[in-house]
Amino acid sequence: MAISTVTHLNFTGNARAALEYYHAIFGGQLVIGTYGEGGVPQDSADSDRVTFAPVPADSPNADLVGFGLVAAENGFRIAAYDVFDARGGVLAGADGPGRADALVHTESLFVLLNGDSLEEVAGYWTGLADGGRVIQSLAPTPWGTPYGMVTDRFGVTWIVGVNPG
Repeated sequence: MAISTVTHLNFTGNARAALEYYHAIFGGQLVIGTYGEGGVPQDSADSDRVTFAPVPADSPNADLVGFGLVAAENGFRIAAYDVFDARGGVLAGADGPGRADALVHTESLFVLLNGDSLEEVAGYWTGLADGGRVIQSLAPTPWGTPYGMVTDRFGVTWIVGVNPG
């Protein structure tokens, strides 16, 4: 069993440029998915499944990065996204489905914690949630691997998941 942590950077409209920049420096694989392609997560502290609402193609959020990753052979990993409805450092007006007001993130980064199985990460999840605030319960996603988000008692926000098969 193995776990890994990855810094997850949060941007307000320039995640694509940042990911392409890091990819040019470190090489490896570049993965970018937009809100228009994958939708926007509808986080829930007590849900038994992670759901994503579609984002219309004409939405100003459609081309923003909903998930991005640079993974190089030398071990370098960085994840990033554009905070939904945030552009140029400020929150924009809602233009369709989005996160509830309490779930709009202002942190400049998250810590992404992945393991090889749900059993492996469940204990870490329980520990991080103890005294913290669950944003999205650790639950299955449409793409199959579980995902959850929690802010621990020290104010650090963690995204916990399982490595893809």
